[in-house]
Amino acid sequence: MLESKNKNQEIHQFTTLRVIRFLVGIILSCLLIFTSGCRPKLLNSQSNNNSKLVLVNSLPPTTFNFAMIRSLDVLFDFIYEGLISENGLTGELEPALAESWIFSEDNKRVIFTLRSELNWSDGEPLTTDDVIFTYQNIYLNPKIPTILRDFLKIGSRGTFPSVKKIDRQRVEFILPEPFAPFLRYIEILKILPAHVLQDSILSTDADGKPIFLSTWNTNTEPQQIISNGPFKLENYIPSQRIVLQKNPFYWRSDSVGNSLPYIDRVIIQIIPSTDNQLLRFRSGELDNIRVDPQAFQLLKREEKRGKYKIYNAGPELGYLFIGFNLNQAENAEGKPLVDPIKSRWFNNLAFRQAVAYAINREDIKNNIYRGLGKIKHSPIAVQSPYYLSPEAGLKVYNYDPQKAKIILLDNGFKYNDANELLDEDGNQVEFTILVISEQKIRIDIAVKVKEYLSKIGIKTNLQLLTANTVLQKLLLSRDWECYLGGFNIPGAELEPNLLSIFWSSNGSFHQFNLGHQPGQPVLKNWQVSDWEKQIDRLFMAGYQTVDENKRREIYAEFQQIVAEQLPIFVLVNPLSFQAVRDRINNLKFSAIGGAFWNIDELKIQEK
Repeated sequence: MLESKNKNQEIHQFTTLRVIRFLVGIILSCLLIFTSGCRPKLLNSQSNNNSKLVLVNSLPPTTFNFAMIRSLDVLFDFIYEGLISENGLTGELEPALAESWIFSEDNKRVIFTLRSELNWSDGEPLTTDDVIFTYQNIYLNPKIPTILRDFLKIGSRGTFPSVKKIDRQRVEFILPEPFAPFLRYIEILKILPAHVLQDSILSTDADGKPIFLSTWNTNTEPQQIISNGPFKLENYIPSQRIVLQKNPFYWRSDSVGNSLPYIDRVIIQIIPSTDNQLLRFRSGELDNIRVDPQAFQLLKREEKRGKYKIYNAGPELGYLFIGFNLNQAENAEGKPLVDPIKSRWFNNLAFRQAVAYAINREDIKNNIYRGLGKIKHSPIAVQSPYYLSPEAGLKVYNYDPQKAKIILLDNGFKYNDANELLDEDGNQVEFTILVISEQKIRIDIAVKVKEYLSKIGIKTNLQLLTANTVLQKLLLSRDWECYLGGFNIPGAELEPNLLSIFWSSNGSFHQFNLGHQPGQPVLKNWQVSDWEKQIDRLFMAGYQTVDENKRREIYAEFQQIVAEQLPIFVLVNPLSFQAVRDRINNLKFSAIGGAFWNIDELKIQEK
């Protein structure tokens, strides 16, 4: 067996508008000590004068059940850990609940060894039984429609690993074939408590579905939510705030035996409006805020007086995009998901190319982002070693509305006397752009896109809906035409296979052509294009290959296909600014981890 290279340094990431990793601290001595009655004693506790950290999030939680999330939620990074974690400074994988792991020589088996004397927030022991339960009974259970199962699919057939218990501390995963990104996926998946959730898996409701599906919803009493991370849920006031308190049974401690984290409480204020977030931060009510380009100069002027510092992490990870619904399927009742007339436009490559040339990214950067952004052409982050730049050959679509018109005219479209674009059958080209109502900048960009497209005769309407409603339309009903949104998976800049949940044709976030998903009605006549199949083959080759040079070639080809076929139009990434109060000590801001990747080392000191 080959020893993995592990370091005893814990980490995590957090930003107010997107989900980032956070599992942090120095792993030393003085963990939990058991009494003869097998109940753990609490570690020495160093209270920081009832210290609290006040953060902000735009969206309320949709569930307290990690397995049932439809998008990654910051809440779970505070209350749960997985077997391993990602370093907020280097991006390296490091121990968390598992103190070490070893691979077999053929890379088809990996054994994780848990730390001794781990406990849940209610004091019950955390063992490999919880790991087995979490993977076998939840993530790999076909009766549980969790999007997290995607992270465990291996190979072109989507085969899953098997998992077995060796003893109280060791658990073995057996892979059907070598899978390079396996540890990156394990890092994302949290461990859940078997002693609390087992019965809900075995019991069914009147429809024969596991009660687990409705367990730990947002109406659940906070005390019933059992965690293994540095914090546990104390209180939740719907659509107002989440209050987390220090987990007294958390396993990490400092060099003198004080339990971590030092901060006693984290309060996450739920404020959908970015304008209101700014007001609350300027009044001193919030300790942290994502700084939009529109607010940058104002906050920069007030930096000293407001007792905070603005940090710059460079271009945001992930990508902001606009894309069409290419799904040509019908729902269970036989109704097309997209109007067939509009579907013909959207699935016409020439039409998509014309739209790409009509979008003025430079204008978005300069006027929406006040110059504080970077134009993107690829779904892979510019910080990634796998990024293919335009200079290296990536196809780009610089703003050229005249070229857009020529492409349309050459492909059967025409203009009437009012300069309105018509298709070859005389139908006026008009569609609706879906945007999350809580995202002001995205709305501003959508308004700009509406203006750009009007210059080539295309009429657009804006549909502003709440984030949860948008997710319902994208992932369930699929009844949308055009969407302006963003996508980010933490760690994808280091392991592009993490993007497969969006780009693989069977991915549960393959929203521009989303196929049948477990637990949903079957779609009729769903079609996968040849270029989608080629992307599937590339992602498969990417995870089967360990040679980094070959992997770069594979993902370069993937980026070129996206640029040529344009299922989405990647736009502009803003520079990532965060303002953080000076009273927060030991802050180690990083581009990968953000402001709070080492949250359990932070202390609050009033100044």
